[in-house]
Amino acid sequence: MSKSDEINVLLNRSKKFMLSADLQMREGMYDLAVFSIEQALQLFLKAKLLENGVDYPKTHSIRRLLNMLAEVAPEQISNRIREMMNKYIFEFGVLEDAYISSRYTLREYLEEEVKRLRELAEEVMRNIG
Repeated sequence: MSKSDEINVLLNRSKKFMLSADLQMREGMYDLAVFSIEQALQLFLKAKLLENGVDYPKTHSIRRLLNMLAEVAPEQISNRIREMMNKYIFEFGVLEDAYISSRYTLREYLEEEVKRLRELAEEVMRNIG
């Protein structure tokens, strides 16, 4: 599979996870929705790393992926990433925890929490492009 094909697969899966999150939110499955949002953002960031010529690491850390992308992206995007990381440091941590808690602990989310995390993921995707 070419890098271009891999990027397209990652971006398509990212979109599907966001659609899944929307369905899960409507059904009140907030814990699963947060997991899907985390997966959508994680795959999106891995695709963006590939677009910038960097193989992504085997990590589930949104913050690590963002830091890596900030190092290799054009300056304007790097600045946006750093601004978002400063502004949303807590929320990025919650998204990372969602990956772990979906597998190993019981964690319930409120509808408002899910909405805010979805808005964050959309903002990141919109600002990184």
